[in-house]
Amino acid sequence: MLGLSGIAEAQLSETSRDYYKAWLKTAARAEEAVDNSRASSAAFGKLRSEISEYREIFAVARTKNSERIHTLESQLEALGPKPETGEEPSDIAHLRKILTEQLDVLRVPRIVSEEAYSRANGLITEVDRIIREREAAKLLSRGPSPLNPTYWPDAWTSLERASSGLINETANNLRSDVVRQKIEDQLPMILGLLFAGVVLIFRGRKWSERFGDYLRSFGGAGTGVWSFVVSLTRILLPFIGTMLLVQAVSLAGFLGLRGQLVLQGIPAWAAIFLVFNWIGRQIFLLRRQEELQVLASMRIAELRLLIDLLSTMLILHGLVQLLGTVENISEATRAVIGFPVVCVTALILLRMQRLRSTDAGQDALTGGREKSPQGFSRLIELIRRALYLLGLIAPILTAAGYVHGAEALIYPAVTSLALIAIMIILQRFLVNLYVWISRSGETARDSLFTVLIGFALALLSLPILALLWGARGEVMTELWSKLLEGFQIGGTRISPTIFLTFAALFMFGYTLTRLLQGGLRNSLLPKTSIDPGGQNAIVAGTGYVGIFLAALVAVTGAGLDLSSLAIVAGALSVGIGFGLQTIVSNFVSGIILLVERPISKGDWIDVGGRMGYVRDISVRATRIETFDRTDVIVPNSDLISGSVVNYTRGNTVGRVIVPVGVAYGTDTRLVEKILGEVANSHPMVLANPAPSVVFQGFGADSLDFEIRAILRDVNWVLSVKSDMNHEIAKRFTEVGLEIPFAQRDIWLRNPEALAGGGVPSEKTETTNQVGEPIEMTEADLSVEAPDEH
Repeated sequence: MLGLSGIAEAQLSETSRDYYKAWLKTAARAEEAVDNSRASSAAFGKLRSEISEYREIFAVARTKNSERIHTLESQLEALGPKPETGEEPSDIAHLRKILTEQLDVLRVPRIVSEEAYSRANGLITEVDRIIREREAAKLLSRGPSPLNPTYWPDAWTSLERASSGLINETANNLRSDVVRQKIEDQLPMILGLLFAGVVLIFRGRKWSERFGDYLRSFGGAGTGVWSFVVSLTRILLPFIGTMLLVQAVSLAGFLGLRGQLVLQGIPAWAAIFLVFNWIGRQIFLLRRQEELQVLASMRIAELRLLIDLLSTMLILHGLVQLLGTVENISEATRAVIGFPVVCVTALILLRMQRLRSTDAGQDALTGGREKSPQGFSRLIELIRRALYLLGLIAPILTAAGYVHGAEALIYPAVTSLALIAIMIILQRFLVNLYVWISRSGETARDSLFTVLIGFALALLSLPILALLWGARGEVMTELWSKLLEGFQIGGTRISPTIFLTFAALFMFGYTLTRLLQGGLRNSLLPKTSIDPGGQNAIVAGTGYVGIFLAALVAVTGAGLDLSSLAIVAGALSVGIGFGLQTIVSNFVSGIILLVERPISKGDWIDVGGRMGYVRDISVRATRIETFDRTDVIVPNSDLISGSVVNYTRGNTVGRVIVPVGVAYGTDTRLVEKILGEVANSHPMVLANPAPSVVFQGFGADSLDFEIRAILRDVNWVLSVKSDMNHEIAKRFTEVGLEIPFAQRDIWLRNPEALAGGGVPSEKTETTNQVGEPIEMTEADLSVEAPDEH
């Protein structure tokens, strides 16, 4: 290590050399502290902060001059390898020497920074391990039990000493001439701050309501958006008033050390009380708007009181911690003073989970015990059980002497519940805002946006929950740094920054592509002479090209180097090719359909016995809407390799055939004349080529004729056929022509059996032509019809 340090210092500049020497001293001191493990946790935390600052600088130095180093390496590669035998030309050898020296000068700081960065990482990991082990040992350590009466007098004495010390310090300061002079000098400012603070605390609610009435004039009334904004102002104004009061007392300067410490904690305690009170009011709004059915019949007044009491317990816990810091009390006294606060907090939690609705005694949080909780109710049920468990365990642990462990369970549970409530309230506000902006009504509440907002808020709450449950800020920062650093896959580094860059660039390109498609579809292409099928092909092709370019630009812009994955991708493509050859075939067929356009959007086709209109041609399949208004998804390969009948390809001209039968003996020329007049009189029939009437032949029951006509729009073939049939029936009736219907003769095999007045039984004896007896069955009474053909 010393040799490396000496080499490194020789290659660094004077400023960098001094900084590197300071780092070596800090690293040696940290290694000694880690080996001895005698320093306090506070000292280790300070040492960790110093090492972290060095590490951030080394992290930046690792990537410094990357472009210049890459350029020098490219120049050396351009010179080619140094010849193993023979001498190299002097000018090339001189240039190679200069480039190599420059490259070494740039590489040394990077190598030194990389080594120092790794060393700092290791030291930080060891320091975190020591602090984590100490915290775990503290939580699991057993101290004096608060139920031991011998500790109660000392605890009472400590409380008296703390309160009397606070009062005495304040009184002594007020008697001081210096403090009095300071108060007189700052009296206008102090009075102004006091007046402003009191006004904001007591009049902030009225002003918030007036501010809400002004905001509602911009619209959105009834959505709950402005009510949420007003509720925030009801927190903000009293909090500002509290800060002004704190500032006024601080300017007066009559508080001693204890008073100053209490004064410093008042803003945080005020924020806790205001936020919890705000949560109670928002729960009332949730119940009133019936957005959470699980809270529909809860006794809201009692719940709000319990929530305010929970905030009070958190404030008392803060005072207990402050007392332990200021007075340096013993563990026994700390346990005795903190025990009542833990017990009351546990009782409040137990009461909250036992709150039941007034309707049929159902559980207020879960909607009743008889019901199986679903969705959000299931989460509430789990939280209720956790509350019940914590309410039982925390006082027991405290009574047993595990004060730190009990406090590490119950108070984070309270703040976690508050955080979950805040997330639910924020989600409701964002959904209401989306409903107002989108103007889509209640359908927006069940949209994908609601789910995504809930998922995003849940992710954002995870680090906050970790901090509430004892995670140190330095550790969270460390995890975040590692997350941003990402991980290596081959020669490609994947990190959230790269991913977000890729997503942003791709979404930007995708949006531009959709906007371009919309412009082509609605503005540009309709003004051209291109048919609708060609327009659809252009729009679809533009979409495919745009998405491909968006993905390419996103990969390049994010700095993803996919060259190292080429071999793996090539090997995977072989397997994918065999497994997805059908999909690939459909994809290629879809491109052929868009380029050649044997069928287009809006065509009337018949493929595989499925007839309908083409509604959409995508990459994999084509959607056909049948005349029954059902969608049929046909793979593109079937349209390319199979037989397809396209009734409207290129134009909508098509033929209609109307068969007509008349009775035998009818004047065929008269029939031909009437049918020709019917065909020529229809407005949908083209005059050129003219319609024709064909005498098909002599049928079994009629003389068969056909009207064959060309229509200007074959899509109306059924309507034209119906109109012609109506007109033919009318004209035939006017001239007395008969449209025959099929007639059948009934032949009886044994008329003599019916003439005898009875129906033969299932088996009847009779005789044949030669007088021999035969057996009659039911089949002998069947009615036969001659073949129509």
